[in-house]
Amino acid sequence: MKAEIENIGGFKLITSPEHRFGADAFLIAAFSKPEKSHNIADLCTGCGIIPFYLMRYGIEPPVYAVDIEKNAIELLESSAALNNLEKNIVPVLADLRSLKGLLPFNFFDLITANPPYKPAGTGKLPCSAAAKTANHETSCTFEDVCESAAKLLRPGGRFCVCMRPERLASAFDALRQNKIEPKRLRFVSDKPSSAPFLALIEGRKCGKKDGLATEPQLCIRNEKGAESEEMKKIYNP
Repeated sequence: MKAEIENIGGFKLITSPEHRFGADAFLIAAFSKPEKSHNIADLCTGCGIIPFYLMRYGIEPPVYAVDIEKNAIELLESSAALNNLEKNIVPVLADLRSLKGLLPFNFFDLITANPPYKPAGTGKLPCSAAAKTANHETSCTFEDVCESAAKLLRPGGRFCVCMRPERLASAFDALRQNKIEPKRLRFVSDKPSSAPFLALIEGRKCGKKDGLATEPQLCIRNEKGAESEEMKKIYNP
C-alpha cells in the first residue's frame, strides 16, 4: 500500500490510493459546526479527514473515528502519531453496526458521517474492496449508519451526514425511523447554474417536528470555473 502525506490546514494526513478524501468530507465537517466541549464520533471515517478537520475547532474531548477497514484505521493511527494527536483522535476498528462496549451509547453531542452513497447492486463496482466499502452499501446501509448514530447520540444530540439528493426522501425516512428529526438542510452544486449533487443534512435525536431549516445553496465554483469564496474559507478557515 503506497502512502502519501498531505497537508491539511497545518496537519499532516497520511493517505493511500484506496483511502483518500474528497470535497464532501470538508463540506460535512464544516457543516457540523462543532463546539469545543462537544463529545464527537465520526462514522465511516476512512483515512480520518473529518476528525482532523474538526481539530481546527479546538475540540477538547477526544474525537472517536470509526471504520471497518483495517488499512484505513492503520493510516489514521499513523497520522495521529505524526501530528502528536494520539490523545485527541481515537481510531476505532469496528463494524458500526456492532459498537456496543466499544463506544458509550446515549453519550455523544455530535456524530458525523460521510457514508457510502450507492445502494448495493447499483452502478459499476470498483476493483478494490476498500473502494467498494467506501462508495457502495456493501458493508453497511444508510439505515445502518442512522441506527448507529441514534444509539451513540444523547437526546438532543446532532447527526450531520451527507447524501445524494436523489436519495433524500429515503434518507429522511431512515432518520425518522431512528428518532432523528431532520432539522437543517443544505444543497451543494458545482456551480450556481448546476443542479445539486450533494445534500448536507443535520438531524437531532428526539427533536421536535417543528420545521426544517433550508440554507442557501453552496457552490463549489463560480460560473467562470474558479473556486468560490465560500469553498476557500471551508478549505482554509
